[in-house]
Amino acid sequence: MVIFTVCFGFIVLYASNVTRSMLVDDRTEVLTNEAFLIADQTVAGYVQGVYTKDELQESLRYYSDKLNASIWVTDEKGIIYGFANADGHPDNPKNIFLVDPDFDIYTAQSFNGKFYNTFKSNVISVAIPIHINNQPNGMLLIHSTVEQLQNIQEKIVKLIYAPYLFMIIISFALLGIISGKVMRPIRKINSVAEQYSTGNFDTPMDIHSNDEIGQLASTLEYMASELAKLDEYRKAFISNISHDFRSPLTSIKGYIEAIQDGTIPPEKQSHYLDIVVQQTNRLTKLTSSLLELNNYDSYGIWLVCKDFDIVELVLSAINSFEGRCIEKQIAIRLNNHTEHSIVHADKTKIEQVIYNLLDNAIKFTPNGKSIYVTLSEKHDKIFVSVKDEGCGIPKDSLNRVWVRFYKADRSRGKDKQGTGLGLAITKEIIKAHNENINVVSTEGVGSEFTFSLSKATTDSEQS
Repeated sequence: MVIFTVCFGFIVLYASNVTRSMLVDDRTEVLTNEAFLIADQTVAGYVQGVYTKDELQESLRYYSDKLNASIWVTDEKGIIYGFANADGHPDNPKNIFLVDPDFDIYTAQSFNGKFYNTFKSNVISVAIPIHINNQPNGMLLIHSTVEQLQNIQEKIVKLIYAPYLFMIIISFALLGIISGKVMRPIRKINSVAEQYSTGNFDTPMDIHSNDEIGQLASTLEYMASELAKLDEYRKAFISNISHDFRSPLTSIKGYIEAIQDGTIPPEKQSHYLDIVVQQTNRLTKLTSSLLELNNYDSYGIWLVCKDFDIVELVLSAINSFEGRCIEKQIAIRLNNHTEHSIVHADKTKIEQVIYNLLDNAIKFTPNGKSIYVTLSEKHDKIFVSVKDEGCGIPKDSLNRVWVRFYKADRSRGKDKQGTGLGLAITKEIIKAHNENINVVSTEGVGSEFTFSLSKATTDSEQS
């Protein structure tokens, strides 16, 4: 608003001065033309004896009324012998040489001011020499007040600047409306953001516009909802990790105290010490998995990609579970439908993925059932799926199996102990390869996990 006002003031001042200068120049030109006309038609006729002095005065008064100006006629000595004054002008004009001894009566001139303090206010004066038979014979002067130009100037200014002023007023009004429309939501957003900063993520924005402010409000609301979910996840994370650490520690503490106080006889101590070692290994595995996931979050997964045969890797992983499969009488069946089984990936990380999926499948596959590992190819991708005949995953838990410490089956038996981090690590590894992993499951039938890998090309490079 200040810029608008200052600019408007400068424009008005500049335009007023320009308008005044143009009006003065135009008036000076008009008076000069009229002065030559009066000198040629009236004054020359009087000097040559065509008109009497009364007729000269009458003509001068006529032109004075028409031009709203004073007209003076002087001889070559500067003595005024004919004049007709406009209202407010002196009734007895002085000899030209009395007001200015150096006044040149032989040259056409124009003046702006009080004409040697002869007038009380500023006038436009035009002085032209009178020539009779090409001989100088005095001078004719016309004085016009500036007030009439000021009136014209004010009218022009009103015509020009009234619409501009109206536009500024409208602009101020629109600016006020827009500012209010922007500032009110911003103040609301600021207030709600302060609530978010205190952890109160349920505070609504109540801003439903479709402009940038509305989009900002929607983004902040989405951020708050995600922060609320993150807070819930943090609480669940702490609860889960506390439970997973407390259970084995309680077991270890109980067995050791029982051994120390003699509750467990010496002949059975070896058996319970094996359980202690087993629980200690579980804690070690849980700690290692947590550190691994933490490194993934902080620095990302460092991949060392190379070409290798995925079929060989799968066979190697299957063989590593031979003992557990014999114990549970589970058969792992490999179905290879690929012609080109060479992939480009991090072999160690993919081996970990396959191991986690097979380990998970064996845990939840009942005795005497089968696990199916299928390899297929499509275009430049190879798909690896691990399908079990276990209890399946409930629908409401299907999208949460990738969450850390989440365990869809809370009634885990002794053979189903785990950290709840295996699938989370698997997801991160596949994501680091810019590939996808999906799960399809039906309760009472089983689950199938499928992930993709890129086929190797001739110009594959290590990364």
